[in-house]
Amino acid sequence: MGFFRFFDLSQPQLNSEFDISFDLTIPQTPLSKPTLSITEQCKPSRIPLELIMMIMEAAYDEEDIESNKSLLRSLALVCRDWSLSAQMLLFRHISLDSESHYRSFAFATNRSSERGRVLGNAVYSMRASLDPNQPGHLSQLNFAEAVTRCQNLHELSIGLYGCVPPGDDVVGSPDTLRMRRPAPSFDEDAIALLRTGPSITTLRFSNWSENRQSITQLLSVWTSLKSLVISGTPPELPSPISAPFPCALGKLRMNFQTSPSVDFLRWLLHNSGDTLRALEFEREPSTAVLHHLIHSHHHTLTSLSLPSCSRATARVLDKCTSLRNIFVEDAISFPVALKKLSPRVEHIGFGLNKETSMQTVLEAVKTNEFLQFVTVNLRNGGKVHRQLPSLKMTCALRGIRLRITDDVRVFRGIVRGEYMP
Repeated sequence: MGFFRFFDLSQPQLNSEFDISFDLTIPQTPLSKPTLSITEQCKPSRIPLELIMMIMEAAYDEEDIESNKSLLRSLALVCRDWSLSAQMLLFRHISLDSESHYRSFAFATNRSSERGRVLGNAVYSMRASLDPNQPGHLSQLNFAEAVTRCQNLHELSIGLYGCVPPGDDVVGSPDTLRMRRPAPSFDEDAIALLRTGPSITTLRFSNWSENRQSITQLLSVWTSLKSLVISGTPPELPSPISAPFPCALGKLRMNFQTSPSVDFLRWLLHNSGDTLRALEFEREPSTAVLHHLIHSHHHTLTSLSLPSCSRATARVLDKCTSLRNIFVEDAISFPVALKKLSPRVEHIGFGLNKETSMQTVLEAVKTNEFLQFVTVNLRNGGKVHRQLPSLKMTCALRGIRLRITDDVRVFRGIVRGEYMP
């Protein structure tokens, strides 16, 4: 089912007035009062539209966007007054992955009409998939045109896929094979069109192709970025080498099987020396990359998320005196990191298996007066760790919020502030 089939763009032709007439006649008697006759039309008072919008906003769940669709589809069909407000929420987060989706979106957001402008301006985040292997795939030019229709767009997620000859694509092929497929760079017309669009603040770019220059093309468009998430094929310096990326990033998240070069990171973060606050790795970076980033940004980092922490890395963590949040997924190496941390840390998150040494963690929970949150990801027997009850009791006595999960995706969502159970 296409993304835009869940609502009817036509205005519902519903009668919003109710005609309620009734006649009450009391038989005449010497002692009776005059006959009471109620024949005038009674019209129900309308709920103010502002209140309706507040109720819809309260019912809208940002953490479960899919569950909102059914509710908002129904609300959009209640009456003409409710239709636009419900559709504005439906358009808050959109996804485009085909030409048919684009055509539906272009029709709904036609900026020659007031309704089209309102719906286009309601889009806050967009997810786009550029996959030439799919029938009727979304073209670069139509993707760029869709972006320009959303003048209030803040978050943009792009998935770029390489091409394979017909019949050679294998569903479920390993990531390493998918990333060996060639993909064209963004053409000049698409880039020029994107430059006329909104100034987004968050870019998420997943590159499943051999093209290592596409990310630098996109970065040349948006000089307003505050948050960058990049994954897939490691990027390379632009060719020819251009001036450093002009944005002052506050957050950088990376997920690569092999780390990008230190030179690329110098180019990317040249202007982020005083602004980078959060650094997140979903896969193990090279020692050179990690130590370069910590040495370069230790004075501003307030949040650090790592798959694991070696002793060499732990030794440089004591430079991060501004660190307030530390998350290490590996169950063994977290206590090593914890010994080197600032006593002003407010949130710690770690993996816990049955072999994890908890003494350092319990000591930190007992003595760190700034600690407010502890998040635990149970792994490989962590549920039966003999000191888990002690952690629960200590957190309860100190008034520290303890959150425990056995799903690493939930754990990552919590530590990133994207999921609050």
